Amino acid sequence: MSSRLAGKTAFVTAAGQGIGRATAEAFAREGAHVIATDLNTDLLADLRGNAQYTLEALNALDAAAIAEAGLRHPNVDILFNAAGFVHHNTVLTCTEDEWDFAMNLNVRSMFHTTKAFLPKMLERGNGSIINVSSGASSIKSAANRFVYGTSKAAVIGLTKAVAMDFIKTGVRCNAICPGTVESPSLRDRVSALAASTGKTVEEAEAMFVARQPMGRLGTADEIAAAALYLASDESRFTTGTHMVVDGGWTL
Repeated sequence: MSSRLAGKTAFVTAAGQGIGRATAEAFAREGAHVIATDLNTDLLADLRGNAQYTLEALNALDAAAIAEAGLRHPNVDILFNAAGFVHHNTVLTCTEDEWDFAMNLNVRSMFHTTKAFLPKMLERGNGSIINVSSGASSIKSAANRFVYGTSKAAVIGLTKAVAMDFIKTGVRCNAICPGTVESPSLRDRVSALAASTGKTVEEAEAMFVARQPMGRLGTADEIAAAALYLASDESRFTTGTHMVVDGGWTL
């Protein structure tokens, strides 16, 4: 541990598993106090009793709960927005409910968390907001990722807009665009693909791996390493970027 985040407080959504969990742990290892939130607090159970974490239930779709969290935690230096969902659809198969859910969870939640925590960051003249977007966004298209790609493109737009509006305040806003990353969420998508295509789970997984030029999936820890850089003072000259961490998928 090099204490890159010593003295800082980080607020992390979807911290129970995957990229959110790996990032919460990376922040804590580097000295931050982490407010780890998740809709399912059972996923945070193994962190109970660790003084470096404050554990809270949070529904990222609940604007009032997010606003209240901002009031309860006025000293947040780092906001990491990891909550999101991947739908399998095209423009022809996407339902109104899927559209609303994806846009609300993948984009609107970041609008609400930014509004909740940005004012106090501005008062202190320092802060880092980090949003999880995707390589499947305005960067690259992916088959059967219509509403997901649309929402993640919006995340890049949101990120750049916030960065521009507050560029002289000391508050930075950046996005991370992962490729295909090993996670419980990916396992669910592999199983769903196998079931819908009649393939084995191994064959379905191979389809995800095949689109990665490096020939392997990314790890949540590799995304967390990028988040750690963006959270630290090392990146104080970096804002409005979309950092691609995708194993060469978007080359």
